[in-house]
Amino acid sequence: MKSHEIRQKFLNFFEGKDHKIVPSAPIVNKDDPTLMFTNAGMNQFKDFFLGNQVPDRRRAADTQKCLRVSGKHNDLEEVGIDSYHHTMFEMLGNWSFGDYFKKEAIAWAWELLIKELGLDPERIYVSVFEGDKEEGLEPDEEAVGFWKEWIAEDRILYFDKKDNFWEMGETGPCGPCSEIHIDLRSDAERAKVDGKTLVNADDPLVVEIWNLVFIQFNRKADKSLEPLPEKHVDTGMGFERLCMAMQAKSSNYETDVFTPFIQHIEKVSGKKYTNSYKLTAKSDIAMRVVADHIRAVSFTIADGQLPSNTGAGYVIRRILRRAVRYYYSFLDIKEPFLHTLVPILASEFAHVFPELKAQEDQVKKIVFGEEKTFLNTLDKGISRFEVLEIKDGVINGKDAFELYDTFGFPIDLTRLMASEKGLDVDEEGFKKALAAQKDRSRADAVKKVGDWVEETNDKGVDFVGYDHLVVEDVHVVKYRTVKNKKGDQYQVVLNKTPFYAESGGQAGDTGLLWFGDEKVPVLDTIKENDLVIHIVKQLPTNVKVKVKAEVNTTKRHAIENNHTAVHLMHAALHEVLGKTALQKGQDVDYKRLRFDFSHFQKVTDEEIAKIEEIVNQKIRENIPLEEERAMPIEEAKKLGAMMLFGEKYGNEVRVITFDKNFSQELCGGTHVSATGKIGQFKILAESGVAAGIRRIEAVTADRAEAYINGQLAELNEIKGLFKNPKNTAKTVAALQDENKELKKTIEKLQAAQAGALKGDLVKNAVKINGVNFIGSKLPLSDANAIKNLAYELEREVGDVLIVFGAEVKGKPQLTIAISKNITEDTSLHAGNMIREIAKEIGGGGGGQPFFATAGGTNASGIEKAIGKAKEELLALK
Repeated sequence: MKSHEIRQKFLNFFEGKDHKIVPSAPIVNKDDPTLMFTNAGMNQFKDFFLGNQVPDRRRAADTQKCLRVSGKHNDLEEVGIDSYHHTMFEMLGNWSFGDYFKKEAIAWAWELLIKELGLDPERIYVSVFEGDKEEGLEPDEEAVGFWKEWIAEDRILYFDKKDNFWEMGETGPCGPCSEIHIDLRSDAERAKVDGKTLVNADDPLVVEIWNLVFIQFNRKADKSLEPLPEKHVDTGMGFERLCMAMQAKSSNYETDVFTPFIQHIEKVSGKKYTNSYKLTAKSDIAMRVVADHIRAVSFTIADGQLPSNTGAGYVIRRILRRAVRYYYSFLDIKEPFLHTLVPILASEFAHVFPELKAQEDQVKKIVFGEEKTFLNTLDKGISRFEVLEIKDGVINGKDAFELYDTFGFPIDLTRLMASEKGLDVDEEGFKKALAAQKDRSRADAVKKVGDWVEETNDKGVDFVGYDHLVVEDVHVVKYRTVKNKKGDQYQVVLNKTPFYAESGGQAGDTGLLWFGDEKVPVLDTIKENDLVIHIVKQLPTNVKVKVKAEVNTTKRHAIENNHTAVHLMHAALHEVLGKTALQKGQDVDYKRLRFDFSHFQKVTDEEIAKIEEIVNQKIRENIPLEEERAMPIEEAKKLGAMMLFGEKYGNEVRVITFDKNFSQELCGGTHVSATGKIGQFKILAESGVAAGIRRIEAVTADRAEAYINGQLAELNEIKGLFKNPKNTAKTVAALQDENKELKKTIEKLQAAQAGALKGDLVKNAVKINGVNFIGSKLPLSDANAIKNLAYELEREVGDVLIVFGAEVKGKPQLTIAISKNITEDTSLHAGNMIREIAKEIGGGGGGQPFFATAGGTNASGIEKAIGKAKEELLALK
C-alpha cells in the first residue's frame, strides 16, 4: 500500500467515526509563546484541553506537520544516525474533547491497525502505565481491562512514568498513556528473542507506532495533580513508522515517503544507498540527513519562517547547515544541492500540504541562497583549520568547538580532517565547551511560571479593542506569577479587555489597569493560544475589585497608523513589483513598521519612489475602513481577499478593506478608521534578509515628518559648507573626483618611495639558517604599497622571510611574506608567526602559510615584533 493510501485510510476511518477532519496547523507555532514549532498534533487544540476555549466539535482527526529537534530521542545531531527518527514528521491523530475515552480509543486503534490496515496482531505489543507511589497514582488497570478484549494479556506490558505518563509541559493537562509497538524483525530473529523484551529498548525494528494519551489530570506548579472536570483523548501515530510497518521495510527511509529523495541523492552523488539499517556508512547517514532535513527546512519556509540568526529561524538555519555539512563532507557534493530536492518534495506532498507546491520556486531560491552562503563559510572554516595551533599532535577542544560554533563543522568533519593530517582531536575538551554553551543557553532561558490563581470560572476573553480603548466594570478571571532574569512579573487575564495582544506581527498594547483608585501599568499584552494576557510588574492590593482597563491611546493610534500603512504598501508593492511580492513577515509597533516580502532582486530607487507615491496618494484620498468581522472563509476566498501562507484561519475570518479594488486582506490587527489619519508615509531603508526576501522599513505620521525635516536640515548644513551652491549634488561629485585624483597621486608617490627603498632592503638582507631575512620598519602608510613591495622582494631575493612594520592610517601594521618553498621545507608559517609577534603591538591577525598581516594599537612595539620574528628564524632547526 502506498503512503498516500495509508494516510487517506486513516482519515477515512475516523471520518466514519464522526470525527471532523481538520487541516494541519502551520508547522511554525505563532500563537503559543511556549513553543517555537508545532511538535505534536494536539498543539492546535491546546486551548480546549486547558479550558480556555469551548470546543466547537467533540471529535477531530488530522495529519499534522510536526518538528522536533530536542527532547527524548530528538537531539538534532542524532537524526540520520538511526533509521526511524526525524526532524519533521507527520503525526496522524484523533481527539476526543470530553466525549469518548479509553474504551473507544483502544477499540478503534485495534480496529484500524488490524482489521483495516491488516497488520499482524502477533507482532503487536501494548504498554500501559504501571502507576507511581510517589505521585499516589495506581496502575492503569482500566486500560488493561479494555486491551484484554483485543490482545493476549502477556502482550500487555507495564512501564513507568517516563514512558507511559504524558505531560504537556511543566504544568498543565496530563495523564497515563498506552503505546502500541510493533515487532518488524524476521521470524528467525523473533524466535531467538522475545519481542516483549525489546519494547522501549531502542531496537530499530521494535518500535512504537501509536500513542494513546488519556488526559485526566492537571499538573500544578507545585507538582501536585488534580483531576480534570472532563476527560479527553489525544492520540498520535508516526506516519513514517506506520508506512515502514505497512510496507514491510526495515527503515523509514526505505518507504516510498523517502525513496524518491534517496534516489535523487544517489544519482547526483554517484554513491549507492545500502538499504540496511545495520550499516553506518557515512554516505548512508548523509543521505538520510539530507532526505530528512529538506522536509523540515522546506515546510517551515513555506509556512512563513525564514532562516535567520535568532529564534525559530536559527533552528531552521542549523538544520539546513547540518544537511549541507553532510553532503559536503560525505557525499563529495561541493555545490549547492539541497534546493534541487524542493520540486520533488512539493510534488510528493501537493495533495496533502499544497502550500509548498504553491511557493515552490521561492522556497527553492531561499534554500539555494542559504546553501551558497554556508558553503562559503565552510571554505573559511577549512582555511581556519589550516592555521590552527597544534600541540603534541592534538587539536585543542576549544578550537574544535570554534570550528563547530563559528564555521558549522560537526565534530565528525573535524575528526576526519584531523585524521588526514595524522592528528587527534581533544574530544573531551570539545564536549566540555559544547556543554558550557548549552548551560549558558539554558540559564538565559530560565523562566518559572506559577499556577493560575483562578478568581472566576469564565471561559475565554471578550476582546473589545476594535471598538473601545477603555472598558469599565470588568474583573480578573485569573493571574499567575512569572519569574525570569528580569525579576518577578505577573500575568493577568480579564473577562473583557480592550488591550490588543501581540500577534500577526503587531505589537501588544500597553496602558493601565485601575483597581479602584490603585493604578497598575500594563507593560505588554501577549497571546497564549487564544488567551489575552496582560503583563504587569505588580499586583493590586485587592484583585477582586472591579477593574477599568485603559489602553495607551497615543501608542495604539501610532501602531494603527503603521499597520494600515503596511496594508497600503503591500498593495502598492503588487502594483509596482507584481503579485509575487507577497508578505513573508512583518513587525509593527508604535515607532515604525518593518515588512518582509518575496522579491528576487533589489528594489530600485525609482520603484521605492513609486511605492511611496502610491501609498501617500491613498493616504490623501482618506479611504474609509471597511471591516467584516465574521465572514465565512469560503466567501472571503471568493472575494479574492489576500490570505497568507503559514497562517491558520478559522471557519470565519476578519476582512480588512481599504478600497476593494486596491487593498483587501484577512487580518486580525487594529487599523485606522480612514487612511487620512496616517498623515504621511516615508520609506527609510530597503535591504535583503534572505535569498529572495527583501525588507522595507518605514515610518508614518509625526515620525515621517521628523525624519524628512531632519534630512532637510542635514542637506541645508551641507549646502552651507559649500557656500550654498546652485547644484549641491554636482558640487559633492566634483569634490569626490578631486579626492580620487589626490589618492592616486599619493599611491604613485608611495610606490616610488617603496621602489627607492627596495635597493637598501636587498643590500641589508642577512642569511640565517639558510634563509634570507629582511626585517624593517618602513616609512610607508599605504597597505597595498607594502604588500607589493614584499611580493617584489620575494620574487627578486628568493628563499626569504620578510617582516615589515609600518603605521597605516595612524595604526601599527605588521606584514610577513615567506617564500613558498621555505614554508614547505620548514616549520615557518606566516599565519602562525604573525599571531605571535602581533602581541607586541597589542593586536592579532592571521593568514596563509606564505603571507599574513596583523593590525594593532601600540606602534612602539613594531621593532620588538620584527626582532621576535628574527629570533624564531634563529631558533629554526
